Amino acid sequence: MAMLRILLTGFEPFGAEPVNPSWLVARQLAALPLAGAQVQALQLPCVFGASARQLVQALAQHQPDVVLAMGLALGREGILVERVAINVDDARIPDNAGHQPIDTPVVPGGPAAYFSTLPIKRLTQGLQQAGHPVHVSQTAGTYVCNHVFYTLQHHLHGKPAISGFVHLPALPEQAERATGPRPPSMPLTAQVMAMQQLLKLCVAHASEGDVRWGGGAIH
Repeated sequence: MAMLRILLTGFEPFGAEPVNPSWLVARQLAALPLAGAQVQALQLPCVFGASARQLVQALAQHQPDVVLAMGLALGREGILVERVAINVDDARIPDNAGHQPIDTPVVPGGPAAYFSTLPIKRLTQGLQQAGHPVHVSQTAGTYVCNHVFYTLQHHLHGKPAISGFVHLPALPEQAERATGPRPPSMPLTAQVMAMQQLLKLCVAHASEGDVRWGGGAIH
């Protein structure tokens, strides 16, 4: 059986944050052995446009079978497996290059949204059963994370590769620096363990599709 080619992406730090766990996790996962797969990691800039271009170049170079993009979700609890990317950039704060698009399409003329093609319910269920705090998320926001997620799904639409996006929580050291109420956090080692299990599930179930399991939201 051929080895699955997996591409992981994470972001550079943005805003006032000195680190971004999404890149730290991606880099560590690429250095760990994973049976049945070859894993590459790519750090993306937290910049509208530039992040999309670098992603598309990496897709052409590596021709992956599975793509998992990751980003930081400050203030949100646990690991969030994203369901849908929407075709809009609407930045509350400027990106790392000072750009702040408002109500701008990611891809002019593109569909309003794309769903993840990862088996998101299977992944979420499997990680929860292993004791990891993981949930299905119904929104990836409208910042650079969603920009990359939408670009990824648009570029791979109709192709056999499966792809999607996962948001990671803050690290404890990030939470300690926060002003006001302390946001949820998760140690880096725990994030790496959870995402390593997620990759194992991707390898095991890449050709099986998803499961019917109640992981939606009421509100």
